[in-house]
Amino acid sequence: MDASLAVFNQKGGVGKTTTALNLAAALSRRGLRPLLIDLDPQAHLSSILGQSCSGASSMFAFFSEEKKLSTLMRPIQLCGNPEACAPGDLLPAHSELLKVDTLYGKGPNVLRRLRLGIEENLQTDGPRPVLIDCCPMLGVLSLSGVFACERVLVPISTDFLSVNGAIQLDRTLNALEHVFKRRVPRRYVLTRFDGRRRMSHEIVTRLTERFGGELCQTRVAENVSIAESPAVGKDIFAHAPQSRGAADYEALLEELLNSGFLVA
Repeated sequence: MDASLAVFNQKGGVGKTTTALNLAAALSRRGLRPLLIDLDPQAHLSSILGQSCSGASSMFAFFSEEKKLSTLMRPIQLCGNPEACAPGDLLPAHSELLKVDTLYGKGPNVLRRLRLGIEENLQTDGPRPVLIDCCPMLGVLSLSGVFACERVLVPISTDFLSVNGAIQLDRTLNALEHVFKRRVPRRYVLTRFDGRRRMSHEIVTRLTERFGGELCQTRVAENVSIAESPAVGKDIFAHAPQSRGAADYEALLEELLNSGFLVA
C-alpha cells in the first residue's frame, strides 16, 4: 500500500494527530479519498472529527470481535469545501483500545490483522490513501499500524525530549528489522518549528547528522491557526486555508509525493 503512512512517535505532544489529519485533508484537496485510522486510545483524532463512539463501534471491535472494518467506517468531510474536496472516511478509536496489548499479545497474527483487514475489506474499489494515527507507545496497536502501512512518518516537535523520542523510535525500528524482514522506510518531519530560536536550528543540525536524507526539508512552523484548529473540530484547510500552517502541510505532502515516499 504505497499510498499509506503510519504517523508515529513514541513521545506524545509532537503533532502526530495534527499531522495525520492535515495530510489527509491535503490529499482530499487533490481529489483523493483518504482513509484515516485512529489507533490511539486517547481518540483525539476521532474527537476532532466529531466521531466519538462506543468501544463496540470503534477499532477495538475490530480486534476484540473481528468486526469488518467496513462496518466501523464513518464518512467525514475534510478541508471545509465539499465541492472542491473529496470526502474521506474514519475508523474511530475508543479508550478500550488500551486493552489490546493485554488481551492479544504481540504475535505475528495479531500484528498482521489490520493489514489484511484493509486489503480484504477496504481496497475492493482500488487503492486509496491510508493514514494511521498510531498509539504513542510501542505495542500491538503501533506495530499493527507499521505493518499495515510499511512506511512511517515521524513528527518531531523542536524540543530535545521529542528528538530523543524519535531517536529511540529509530533504534526500535532497526531492532525490529528481523520481524519486518526489511528496513522500514521512514521520514522525520519537524513540527512547531520556530526559526527565531537558536535551539530549533541546533535540533535541525543534530537531526540532519543523525537521519540525513530521511529528514524532511519541509518544516511545519509554530502557528496559531494549527493550534486553534483542533479546538474547533477542523483541519487546517477548513479552519484557516490561507494560513502558514496550511501552506506548510501542503508543502509537506508535495515533498512526500515528489520524493516517492508517498505514492498517491
